[in-house]
Amino acid sequence: MRIINEIQGSDAWNACRAQHDTASEAPVMMGASKKVGRNELLHMKATGSEKEFSHWVTTVLFPRGHEVEAKARPIAEKLIGEDLYPVTGAEDDGRLLASFDGITLLGNIIWECKQWNDEKAATVNAGACPQEDYWQVVQQLAVSEAEKCLYMVTDGTEENTVYVWVYPDADDEARLRGGWGQFNQDLADYQPPEQEVIVAAAPVVDLPAVSVQVSGAIEVADNFKTFETALRDFIDNKLIRKPQTDQDFADLDTQIKSLKKAEAALEAAEAQMLSQLVTVDAAKRTKDMLHALARDNRLMAEKLLDAEKKNRRNEILVGGKENLHQHIEQVNKTFSKVRLPDIPADFAGVMKGKRSISSLQDAVDTELARAKIEANQIADRMRVNVAALQELCGDHDYGFLFGDLQQICAKPAEDFSALAKLRIAEHKQAEEKRLEAERQKIREEEQRKADAEARAKADAEAKAKAEQEEKERREREALEHQERAKAESGARDAAAQSHRPHEAKSHAVQSGGAMVGFDRGQQGAVSTQSRSRPTDEQIIEVLALHYRVHESTVIEWLLQMDLSAQSEKLASNF
Repeated sequence: MRIINEIQGSDAWNACRAQHDTASEAPVMMGASKKVGRNELLHMKATGSEKEFSHWVTTVLFPRGHEVEAKARPIAEKLIGEDLYPVTGAEDDGRLLASFDGITLLGNIIWECKQWNDEKAATVNAGACPQEDYWQVVQQLAVSEAEKCLYMVTDGTEENTVYVWVYPDADDEARLRGGWGQFNQDLADYQPPEQEVIVAAAPVVDLPAVSVQVSGAIEVADNFKTFETALRDFIDNKLIRKPQTDQDFADLDTQIKSLKKAEAALEAAEAQMLSQLVTVDAAKRTKDMLHALARDNRLMAEKLLDAEKKNRRNEILVGGKENLHQHIEQVNKTFSKVRLPDIPADFAGVMKGKRSISSLQDAVDTELARAKIEANQIADRMRVNVAALQELCGDHDYGFLFGDLQQICAKPAEDFSALAKLRIAEHKQAEEKRLEAERQKIREEEQRKADAEARAKADAEAKAKAEQEEKERREREALEHQERAKAESGARDAAAQSHRPHEAKSHAVQSGGAMVGFDRGQQGAVSTQSRSRPTDEQIIEVLALHYRVHESTVIEWLLQMDLSAQSEKLASNF
């Protein structure tokens, strides 16, 4: 905080205030002041000289409470436990300025003193700072960066001293800064009206007094003709038909009162006439006609006044709504994926109890400014959140996680960031589980294929081994069969030779160590020592090895043999 070392009320001090947004003006800017309207402050800032404006500040916004402050300072210092010093300070790098009734030497506590007011005292006793002073305290806390403010309402005595501690609120400080931003924008765009005058009804020339005199000869003397001429001229040429300004409404209200007065005068004239004469038909009819003329036009004017007031109220109401709509549309143009939510603005509510056009306009403009400030704050929060989301997402497209972005992007930044991080973390966790499941599935599939291939390879090797073993077995058996076949063939050849008819002697054939003797002189008498018969398989295997064919071929040959012919041949040999 920069200390402003200027004498309060001096030209240099006033010039410094004119270049800053001051804490004493903050309640007016925020529409919380009961003394000055926001539009009035805009007009004064835009059109008044710095000297005149500063004079208004010192005489209206700054109460003459130095004596009360001096008496109350010891009370405040006793509560705080430190000395307090009056200081004027401004932000180091901003426009906010504040004057402090008191601040501690370390600047951690400030003091704001207000003169005794029953309504404010009741609010403080309820534990709150009065709204019309709250925004001044908010700005003082923002400028000083103090930890708290002792807000006091007092008359300088301990008996009539109430206080409440007010602490910094980040949201309210943001609203205050947004309010000044909107105010300064409105000030830059401000177009002063052509005139600013105190509305007072223009004087209306009363219609001629109505008089009726009745003579004893039943002659009526009246000025109804003169009165009629004046009344018709008033109705045709002076009665306002289309009020627009507060001045018009005030003048029309006075004219209505004048017509009411004319009606009363005609009633009085009739009473006066009838009191002098029982029946004066012509005069009465004239009176009745004039009375009806005044009454009808008075009723018409009253309806017109009421209707035009409603029209102007509606115009102001619709204008406020349309202005807010246009502002929101301009803000929405800065967004691509989201839009501002509905910004509530109670234009009809703030217009209640307001009678003049200027007070109606000021109430609506103040509510409009409040709604614009809220819209700007929400828009800023949305921009921060959208930017944070883009940073969190990086190059990833997580848009599907935030289908409700419109509903959540106006959340406080911390809440939004926590929600976004949670959703992204949960998605990453779920995605990692999904990918891990897919990887596991791939691993299982690869393992299944590897197991299948291993089994197939093992089966193939086992089959090849079995086939090789079977082949080797068959080869061995075929070789054995072949050897046995050769041996048996040799034995048969020897036996056949020994039994030929031209041979008379016996001979012996040795086969495998066994001797077979034949004596042709003794038929049927053979001394033999025979060997055991080989099996069928051995015979087939030996033949297959001998002829180098498959065993199935040997079997086929054996099946094709004519064993009966061979038996006869063998028998003939014997």
